Amino acid sequence: MESYAITADYLRPRLLHRENDSHKHDYGRLLIVAGCETMPGAALLATGAALRSGCGLVTLHSTPRTLFAAAANYPSAILSENPAANFNTLPDHLDRYTAIAIGPGLGWSPGTMNALMDLLVEAGNLDIPVVLDADALNILSTIADWPELLPPGSVLTPHKGELKRLLPCENDTVREALAWELCAEAGCFMVMKGYHSRIFTPGGDCLVNTTGNPGMAKGGSGDVLTGLIGGLLARGYKADVATALGVWVHGYAGDVLTESRTMEAYDSKDLIDKLPCGFHQLYQ
Repeated sequence: MESYAITADYLRPRLLHRENDSHKHDYGRLLIVAGCETMPGAALLATGAALRSGCGLVTLHSTPRTLFAAAANYPSAILSENPAANFNTLPDHLDRYTAIAIGPGLGWSPGTMNALMDLLVEAGNLDIPVVLDADALNILSTIADWPELLPPGSVLTPHKGELKRLLPCENDTVREALAWELCAEAGCFMVMKGYHSRIFTPGGDCLVNTTGNPGMAKGGSGDVLTGLIGGLLARGYKADVATALGVWVHGYAGDVLTESRTMEAYDSKDLIDKLPCGFHQLYQ
């Protein structure tokens, strides 16, 4: 097992660049499946972050109320309607997407579990990388043998509570060992969110973030990270770089806000507006 610190110097040689003679379809297409009639905000946070990731096109598949809010806040997002109050139908033409992010504010309904499983199967068949967060992880934790549903290269982004539900065991040390085994056996990546978030890779490496602070411990911060990592995967980054770049830029935005507003006086939506600061620091 090798451990690496995620720093600006680590990331700069791994950055992708844009060709002068290029267009939006050269930079990927992200599908976000998020939000329900009672939790539209999480979907908006993920969508806003994805639109700052550099990917070419972002589509939000969600409920009517969520899409109404998304149209008002993010006119450059493409909207795909799920007519019910919770996710229960797959969007058309999944093969057009280069990455999928699913989970923030997804909620729960009798059809949500089946729709999630169908989506994961289709993503696996089409070889589309998937980021799973929040309610998608909570739903998976209720399914026996859930790791078998994960498409290879999937990215899981649990906080401590979600990880405990996914890998119930006697203590954190055993749980961490199980997480290592899961990544190796399922070929997935795990972002263990928290102070100095850690990324476990299928090859046994551990990437440790060096940005971020306790001021980010507020509702919605994880939704922003999900959209950002999803957008980076769609943009063309491999999962190890997408996750490392995502957590570093996300944490850098929190550090910029803490410097100007203190740890107390900003919320997760403010993080979206400061994501460009991290990219600017890396590309300058």
